[in-house]
Amino acid sequence: MREIVLDTETTGLSPAEGHRLLEIGAVEIVHQAPTGRVFHHLINPERDVPEDAARVHGHTTEVLRDKPVFAALVDAFLAFVGEAPLVIHNAEFDMRFLNAELALLGRPPIAMERVVDTLALARKRHPGQANSLDALCDRYRIDRSKRVKHGALLDAEILVEIYGELTGGRQRSLSFEERREAGAAALALARRPIEPRPARASLLRPEEADAHAAHVATLGENALWRAYSPAEEPRTAAV
Repeated sequence: MREIVLDTETTGLSPAEGHRLLEIGAVEIVHQAPTGRVFHHLINPERDVPEDAARVHGHTTEVLRDKPVFAALVDAFLAFVGEAPLVIHNAEFDMRFLNAELALLGRPPIAMERVVDTLALARKRHPGQANSLDALCDRYRIDRSKRVKHGALLDAEILVEIYGELTGGRQRSLSFEERREAGAAALALARRPIEPRPARASLLRPEEADAHAAHVATLGENALWRAYSPAEEPRTAAV
């Protein structure tokens, strides 16, 4: 099964207040293993980045000024996502921003019905406990040492491992690299053309084949059997 694990970074907390996307990170997984295909872009939000937001993810107005706007990336993003389910932590937040950006371009929204919210999964599995990405990494002993600041691609890669733990679908002994290799192998297998099977030799004895051919000959030229298996001439026994 193909899914897209996704994370975003933004200029603030609400698109209704004029805040915009500034980074998208997405990881393709097949049977919950990374295939090696990712979609990752910094985005010019076409507005300033408040200092409190920049402290979270490290992306300033100056850094983003020469990056492509969302309109320049939307087709590539939608092509990468395709019709696959989206796996997102605290999905309502990211989906509000994604759909707000799509609405600005007159594009249809992405339905929440195709989204798996790992925060909801974590709350169901660990009620009353902290279920942030950091808390889940600590609970499942997932390395988060590189997560000094929030980053969309890094968080999506971490979420791949968390998602596997929440659904019981991954072996904890596998590293992210090993999972990516396993996913790539699964994707290659899924895309491999199916080769036709070689014809099997008939198990009929010669006398059985002769009897069958003789019977078909009595059915007439319009017999339904002839549409599936052309009649053979009865064979004569060797002298």
